[in-house]
Amino acid sequence: MSSLLFHHAHAETVSASTQTKKAEQVHTKPAAKSKTAQASQKAKVAPPQDDKAESIVVMGAGAARETQKLSHMALQQVVPGTSPLKTLSKLPGVMFTSSDALGSYEWSQQIIIRGFDQSRLGFTMDGIPLGNLAYGNDNGLSIGRALQTENNGTATLAQGAGSVGVAASNDLGGALEFTSIDPTEKFGADVAATGGSYGTWRTFARVNSGTLPGGGRLYVSYDYQDANKWKGKGIQQQQQANAKFVQPLGDKVKLTLFGDYSQRAENDYQDISKEQIRTIGYKLDNITNNYGLAKDIARAYQNGTAFPAGIKDQDQSYYNSAGLREDVLGYGKLDFKLTDRLKGSATVYGHTNTGQGIYATPYTPTPEALGGSPLSVRTTEYDIHREGFIGSLSYEIGHHTIEGGFWFENNDFEQARRFYPLSEDGYTGSSVHWFRGNSFATQWQSAFNTKTYQFHLQDTWQITPALKLNYGFKSLVVDNRGRQMEGSEMGVPVPTNTYAGGSITSANGFLPQIGANYRINHHNEIFADFARNMAAFDNSSTGATSPFAMTSAAYAASKNSLRPEMSYSEEIGYRFHNRRIQASLTGYYIQFENRLLSITPNATNNVQGIPSILVNGGGVTARGIDAAFNYHFTDNWSLYVSYAYNQSTYNDDLTTGGVTYNTRGKSVVAMPRNLANVQISYDDGSIWGNFGMQYQGRRTYTYTNDQWIKPNDIFNLNVGYRFHSQNWALRGLDMQINVTNLFNKRYVATVGSAGFRPTDPTGSLQTLQAGSPRMVFFTVRKHF
Repeated sequence: MSSLLFHHAHAETVSASTQTKKAEQVHTKPAAKSKTAQASQKAKVAPPQDDKAESIVVMGAGAARETQKLSHMALQQVVPGTSPLKTLSKLPGVMFTSSDALGSYEWSQQIIIRGFDQSRLGFTMDGIPLGNLAYGNDNGLSIGRALQTENNGTATLAQGAGSVGVAASNDLGGALEFTSIDPTEKFGADVAATGGSYGTWRTFARVNSGTLPGGGRLYVSYDYQDANKWKGKGIQQQQQANAKFVQPLGDKVKLTLFGDYSQRAENDYQDISKEQIRTIGYKLDNITNNYGLAKDIARAYQNGTAFPAGIKDQDQSYYNSAGLREDVLGYGKLDFKLTDRLKGSATVYGHTNTGQGIYATPYTPTPEALGGSPLSVRTTEYDIHREGFIGSLSYEIGHHTIEGGFWFENNDFEQARRFYPLSEDGYTGSSVHWFRGNSFATQWQSAFNTKTYQFHLQDTWQITPALKLNYGFKSLVVDNRGRQMEGSEMGVPVPTNTYAGGSITSANGFLPQIGANYRINHHNEIFADFARNMAAFDNSSTGATSPFAMTSAAYAASKNSLRPEMSYSEEIGYRFHNRRIQASLTGYYIQFENRLLSITPNATNNVQGIPSILVNGGGVTARGIDAAFNYHFTDNWSLYVSYAYNQSTYNDDLTTGGVTYNTRGKSVVAMPRNLANVQISYDDGSIWGNFGMQYQGRRTYTYTNDQWIKPNDIFNLNVGYRFHSQNWALRGLDMQINVTNLFNKRYVATVGSAGFRPTDPTGSLQTLQAGSPRMVFFTVRKHF
């Protein structure tokens, strides 16, 4: 994803988050519940404790910046296995797209908040950094691989600026903080099964130990998910396990241990162009079921002869492509209360990842001695080993809560581009086969080390009962070192100096944030905040803002002129909350400076791995408003509406390759100016359901705005029933039906999946992903 998608910052502190919770408890009363609804709360399957007093969306009462929380309940009403990022897209200012119904297909995942794409947003799970969520992530993993959807607790979004304590080195924009639910105090087991369109099948099981003799509590869970692609041939498959243990150590200390294992394999959907949609249609895809045609395309390209009928060029349809990921993530955390005023926490964590991005390339044939196919398999291989420490202390004195903390991470990352042989018969093994140990060529292999140091200090000052001030700063230093490995280290020939090596540091000692909240009365409040943030350089051979994605010569020429990206964000807002209504309105202004652009010379699709040129593309200015309205108009019925307007434009013209493009004043790629959500919901404790619409305005995928993708409005339906019988077979049983894209609309989901370009006069750039058609899913759950 290009960094021309501009980005911006998050700001509430660990202690401020605590203050927010306290304020929500004071200001936000849940809607009155019928006796049936109250009874149903007791029958729910292992809900987190705060769901009992929390609406589906909580609009951050008492916070000094725009923030919303999405409850555990909201994350469970969609299709099991759905990415939490997709569910969060109902919040104002959030645009999420994916070409699959569950939003879990990582190549097409795209989340943008106020113009900042995921590479410039902060993501954490229980405070553990998830990195930049790029497809070829060099410093983390997606939330869907870190935590099973059934174990998601409350998710918190700060659209404008994340807390100075958020463990992220790239959060120019907002931050999404996910949590995992805790083990229950009672022994119990939960099982679930989901079946649906295109062969979708998912099973889930979780066992809670209840309170053990030593006071600890534990759960262990496992799921397996399998589905066919909705077009073409291939699978989307994942298996995952979570375990969490909570142990009190006396009255003042609590130990939490968490572990995650995930193995994901997904065949890709082909990137398509506007021209192909017009001439061929949305269902154009890989030709995995036609190896003979794939070989004919490769031979035509290599020999300079005519392509087969209906084939424009070698990039129109590939034989096969896939993404493979295997992750292990774990942490241990101590929460302690030293005195009534002094408390803190200390966390250590570790994460390993092995991954491959695979595609059958027509550019490089297999040597005759190894099979002789005109195709070979080209992989991009990833290997992450990172470990870190997060610590914080807070002290209450008078009307002040002073909090400070430190985050350190050491990350070793290796990346390689290799080629594997294919026979005349094609793949051996499945369509998502891991390729290991028999490569015939290595184009490049890089080794990187990143050390991150972040310190923060802040104070929340309750000046009067009505006025609260939150102010603080963070200091961030990120040291990047890259090294291109020699052929002698791998035992295979490697071209020298394919990519740059060396070191570069991103550092800023004072990144301030300040915010205020004023309670006008019990129902009305206003808030305002300012934040300044920096994003560190990427550290890979393919990263959108990585100096090491250039050649050695280009790196040497530009190193001294490159500066880390910076953002300055301001917002002011109003909230209203009473027994049945929550509403918020926020206006914001953002300046994004030193925007880094990764330009690939003479290429429309960088499958060949051509080194990029990293340039400073100037700045971006964004102005906009976010609005949300949540109305429980009866005990059982509610209406939720959100709307966002964002005007993000480039401040400067773009010059690259000796050509200047007129980009000044043009709209930022991929971010629509208008986003809207409407959802009407019903829940009487037994029957529940919601019917919603999401609207995205038109989007561009070129910096000069010479191509646009038309708006779309997608409708979804979710309904379910909870049984309350005393019969053992029905007790703890519930069922739900989910229908995505209810009216079967054909539309473009993701733009820029293969990157962005200055211009596309013919509409032939293959960088779009088609949205999935209507799909239906049925789920049965049972709590024992």
